[in-house]
Amino acid sequence: MRILPAGQEYCGAARLGRRLKGWLAVLVVLLVCGSAGAEVSAHAEGAAPAGVKIYDLPAEVRSAHYRVRLNGREAAVMHAATEYYLVNFDTDGPVEVAVTAEDPHFWDAGVEIQPMRLGIRPRREGATIRFLISGPEKLTITRPGDHFADADMLFLFANSMDRSGITAASTGVRYYGPGIHRENIDAHSGDRIYLDGAAVVFGALNLWQVENVRVFGRGTVIYDGPQDPHTDQGWMHRPNWHCIGMDHARSIEVDGITCITRSRSWQVQMLDSKHIGFYNVKVIGGNANDANQDGMDWLGGGDTTVRNSFFRAADDVFALQGNWDGYEHAQMTRVGHNVANITIEDSIVSTSISNTVRVGWPQKTFNSAHFRMSDVDVIHTGFGACKIPFALLELWADPDGYGSHRDYRFHDIRMEDWYSLFQLRQAAPQVRDISFSGVWAMDGAAMVAPVAKGNLAGVELHDASIQGFRDASIGVEDGAEAPRVEASPLGKPFRYTDGWLRPGQEVAFTAEQPAEAGRRFEWSFGDGARAEGRVVRHRFPDTMGTLLDGSGRFRVLLHVTDGGNGRPEAWKEEKDAWISEPVVIAAEMAPAYRDAASPKDSGRVVEEERFIQVPADGGYTFTWLTSAQGWLRIDDLAPVATPTARHQVCGSTGDAVEPVRTSVALARGWHRILVERDSSVENMDAAGAGLLLWEGPGVERQRVPGESLSAAAP
Repeated sequence: MRILPAGQEYCGAARLGRRLKGWLAVLVVLLVCGSAGAEVSAHAEGAAPAGVKIYDLPAEVRSAHYRVRLNGREAAVMHAATEYYLVNFDTDGPVEVAVTAEDPHFWDAGVEIQPMRLGIRPRREGATIRFLISGPEKLTITRPGDHFADADMLFLFANSMDRSGITAASTGVRYYGPGIHRENIDAHSGDRIYLDGAAVVFGALNLWQVENVRVFGRGTVIYDGPQDPHTDQGWMHRPNWHCIGMDHARSIEVDGITCITRSRSWQVQMLDSKHIGFYNVKVIGGNANDANQDGMDWLGGGDTTVRNSFFRAADDVFALQGNWDGYEHAQMTRVGHNVANITIEDSIVSTSISNTVRVGWPQKTFNSAHFRMSDVDVIHTGFGACKIPFALLELWADPDGYGSHRDYRFHDIRMEDWYSLFQLRQAAPQVRDISFSGVWAMDGAAMVAPVAKGNLAGVELHDASIQGFRDASIGVEDGAEAPRVEASPLGKPFRYTDGWLRPGQEVAFTAEQPAEAGRRFEWSFGDGARAEGRVVRHRFPDTMGTLLDGSGRFRVLLHVTDGGNGRPEAWKEEKDAWISEPVVIAAEMAPAYRDAASPKDSGRVVEEERFIQVPADGGYTFTWLTSAQGWLRIDDLAPVATPTARHQVCGSTGDAVEPVRTSVALARGWHRILVERDSSVENMDAAGAGLLLWEGPGVERQRVPGESLSAAAP
């Protein structure tokens, strides 16, 4: 059986349309897709919108928590798991989206639509938000910072049009039509299994010792098994125990369906299976205990491609391990099978807890090789630790694990809410050839530093400035070779108009990269507007900010692309850079300390007081990384509270480090910074005091330098 490449069943411009937004996407679709593009072009000029196929859902799974309209038509909203909701539909072009929350004040704290690279800022009208997408996309819609297990999330999955033509009358197909189906789907070799977009299967999809199977369509499998919600039983490898389970399967394609896991179980588990393709698959897990709900696990095997897909996990998104037979010592130390040849690309991944990619576990023995992740939006990683901090890549076999792990490549990865870049810890025998190139911090800092420990060598980091702050240290322990770090020739910052920036004021932006042949500069201003060119100008409409939270902070994003002209041979692969900076638009500017009134007494205990010297008038964003509970206050401005504490797991003590951010327009000179706590809370320890970063006009995101701080009033 041939594994179809992603996008075969729709216009080849669809993927380009996801990367080249706005009028440029419309032009690409027009040129490549013919008549479909003509409809898109007409819509771009304000005429009839593109076609949308909306699937009616059974009443049992529908929810009134959100009301969603697509091009003016009501779409059924599915309750997925916990407080997760979703809408699946097909489109051949731009779609006007309106989302109305059940609570009229739901959006009062703001709106966040991810991934950030899309540059979407909706228009809010009370309980309703409105925005436009240019074609097939996978979106997460939440309130700012609401991305943990208790989050209220709406997933919007705009698929390309299903042009398979499959109906109940089609021959050679196991057809699941509209409505509820209460059964486990047991595949047989040679099966073609089709799930209509309005089909909901309550059960599991079992691909057990079969080959040449294709499962496709737009339907949904909801797995809610018998696992004890308070213990870890989800690892067990048995039929009817996971949303999708494979055992010694070969040549399998899963295309277009949605997989929802409500119970405490690993979601997609594959034992010694090979030649697997997942295309446009949406995998969502959520349970109240926020654990043991991996997105996809390999227990041996590999040869797997994941493309144009979406994962929301409640544990590791992707986990590579040679076996998993239980937690007893004899079971943990049993030698596992190799895992190799995994490619994950053009996808969006999210988890409420744990890592994006995890390899190994203490005491486990197996080998792995040839892992590729590219063109991926990591919109949420877990905050905190399970013995060691969570990361984009955790390779952990310390202590007593054994095996060889080599040739891991991460390229063009866009990091949003994230914790650390890597945690690599293995004593024997070795870890070799781990490469990070084009890993971009989109709008925030790393919470903790990466660590290399043990028999490690050949770890390379390109784009050294993107790890949150330029002088971030890498922990090197127990004989590990220090990672090689190189700056990116493309990942330079951009400049913008000096001084205090007000709504409606023209702001000039200039990319620092030279304008070479074939190089393109695409700007997203965080208010829905876009522009192209090395030097552009823009007027921000208000002081609400990208997230409509009143911060005045707009997420300005520069996307630089070229063909590798003039770069060293080692950099020929990289063609994209994503440079993000917050630009603060404010109606007022706080005067320097000497001219300012003393802060009003807040009734809280001042844990720390510092004075910071601001080098120039303008908007600055401060990020306090802390595990303490308290408030950050600049001068006499409104304080910003820390988020809800997130306890670390697996016996790790204390709470996770989390960011506290505030954006203000400050006059040149000295300003007071206060860290406060409630009088009922004990003094903050050294970890709680945290780390203060800043960024602003001419200041890249970095630790506030010592020479800019004073312990006493100037």
